[in-house]
Amino acid sequence: MMGESGDNAAEPGKVEELPMQIRNRMTFTRLPATEPVEIRFQDLQYRASLGFRKGTKEILHNVHGRFLPSQLIAIMGPSGAGKSTLLDVLSGYRITGVRGVVTINGRERDLDEFRRVSCYITQDDRLQPLLTVRENMKVAADLKLTARYTEMEKFAIIDEILIMLGLYDASQTRAARLSGGQKKRLSIALELVNNPLVMFLDEPTTGLDSASCLLCIQLMKQLVNQGRTIVCTIHQPSASLFQNFDHVYVLAEGECLYQGSAQNLVPYLDSVGLPCPMYHNPADYVIELACGDHGKDKILTLVNSTQNGRSIQWFVNAEQLPPTDHVEVSHKSPRLPGRLRCTSSIQDTSQLNQLGVIIKRGFIKVKRDSTLTYMRIVANLVTGVMLGLLYYNSGVDGARVLDNYNLLFSILIHHAMSTMMLTILTFPMEMSILIKEHFNRWYSLKSYYVMVNIVDIPVATFCCVMFTAIVYLMTGQPLAWNRFLTFLVLSLLVVYIAQSIGYIVGAIFNSVVNGTFAGPILIVPMMMFSGFGVNFRDIPSYLRWGTHLSFLRYSLEGYVGAIYGMDRGILPCEGLYCHYRYPDKFMYDVAMRGDVYINCIIILIIMLAVTKGAAYVLLRWKIRSLR
Repeated sequence: MMGESGDNAAEPGKVEELPMQIRNRMTFTRLPATEPVEIRFQDLQYRASLGFRKGTKEILHNVHGRFLPSQLIAIMGPSGAGKSTLLDVLSGYRITGVRGVVTINGRERDLDEFRRVSCYITQDDRLQPLLTVRENMKVAADLKLTARYTEMEKFAIIDEILIMLGLYDASQTRAARLSGGQKKRLSIALELVNNPLVMFLDEPTTGLDSASCLLCIQLMKQLVNQGRTIVCTIHQPSASLFQNFDHVYVLAEGECLYQGSAQNLVPYLDSVGLPCPMYHNPADYVIELACGDHGKDKILTLVNSTQNGRSIQWFVNAEQLPPTDHVEVSHKSPRLPGRLRCTSSIQDTSQLNQLGVIIKRGFIKVKRDSTLTYMRIVANLVTGVMLGLLYYNSGVDGARVLDNYNLLFSILIHHAMSTMMLTILTFPMEMSILIKEHFNRWYSLKSYYVMVNIVDIPVATFCCVMFTAIVYLMTGQPLAWNRFLTFLVLSLLVVYIAQSIGYIVGAIFNSVVNGTFAGPILIVPMMMFSGFGVNFRDIPSYLRWGTHLSFLRYSLEGYVGAIYGMDRGILPCEGLYCHYRYPDKFMYDVAMRGDVYINCIIILIIMLAVTKGAAYVLLRWKIRSLR
């Protein structure tokens, strides 16, 4: 999909036709500044946990391998062979349950330093859908390029990458409207901003048509020719795609069946007595062998022939390479040479800069998000008017005190459920993007967490104030500033606490389905111990501890204090008898006091701090557990 043009490519934020000599330049001027990277691994084993007290399952079985520098490497194999697992382990994305040695240019890998010069591009394109291509690139540049780069230099780098990847004409197109091939190229473009030496791609051709697949592979070949090492998993490439790979590593059931050049695959199969049929795609045939279609014994034959990845016989110019078994691993100096040395944090820019950039990005998303912003405003407006009409003037009628009490509880449930469920429903997509960007060292987790809490404050506060004002006025609550402000502060605290609970649920559960089930279950006990329906005097002594943990209890008691406390006088009564004409009698019957609203606010603030902290801790735990 084509984007519209702007005024000047050299001017920040604007796009126009570049001079032909720039547009026709199809190579980067910013090439990797250090030696290419060679990756070797020995006795690599990975055990995945099957769950609590269920043991583990071995996915990789002591595999060996050697990926030469400046090559396009394909990890192939059938589903379940361990391709993505091997990619995760080599990239450092997965560290728990891993045994073996991974070396970079003959030195033992230091994960923090390796992550500074590598990137991981997931199979699904985890992009910011509401931002344009150029906006996505600008965010990446601001987060990845240090302060020594000027704005003009950043835009020059962005334009060069977009031209190289064929995305310049779509600069003003939102990521959600890009084609599948364009999304894949944008995912690559975002990581090229800081010139990685090593790129890991998980199934880069999945979901693309044949033309887009070929374009994607050719693009990676160009990047390889510039001195990068690119490792990608691929399920079953066509013959034309297969010939583009410099090196092939075939897995089956967690063991290596072949490693060597693509053109040497057919001679290798001939040498082990499994010749590839004439006019048959070698890639398809080796996958058939890996699946066991020609007998399980063939898998064992291939594993033994390649010595589970130790053999380098089928490499290009194998006679010029030292044997893999004689690799000397340096434990004394694990740091990589030149630019790879680092003494600061893994992120390239300061946390203050990270925070500013992602807060700006967050506000752009809020402005354009129809679900999180506009539907939320409309829902609060409509619900507020409906409750106002249903309980019209109930706050000034002594005969409708119980109705007004029901209204107060309904307001609490609206604030708690709508905010919490909206967070649970929208957070999983943010979570997937967070995992990708955080692993690729865009920003720290602290910066992200501060951002999500800051960005949501304006919309959440506006919706709460609007809803509270509508309901408060339409239902005839007492018109006193101290009462209204107390009521509003309590409402805001409920909204913020519910949002934090939504983050907690989103961090714990992997799917939206589980989250939408768990969220209401967490709220139900809060409702049971809120004092609504069953007052505090009637709750059994062995369950009263629950009332101290329910944020709905303190907010409802604070509501009652704001409306019927503060020495409120006798309520007007149109009938002959109003049972709750005296507010003190009503508060006694519901076992609540009218002078504890300040204490309720203080306790809710403490609960807010606790839930915010718990959400951060669980989010950090979730990200670490995925690795």
